Amino acid sequence: MKKTQLKQALAAKSPAELQTELNALLKEQFGLRMQKATQQLTNTEKLKQARRSIARARTLIHQKAGQA
Repeated sequence: MKKTQLKQALAAKSPAELQTELNALLKEQFGLRMQKATQQLTNTEKLKQARRSIARARTLIHQKAGQA
């Protein structure tokens, strides 16, 4: 999917769903960091993508909390 489709998919989720998505992204980021530390990570771009996805999810959670 493209970035705009990912953003729209995240924006359509409820705050509870966003929180579960955030938890999954944080676990993914941890796994990627461990792979990098043990030099098993071949595509380091995944770390950057994970960080940005986490930021998007946190931003939407805070925006939706402010609206409520």
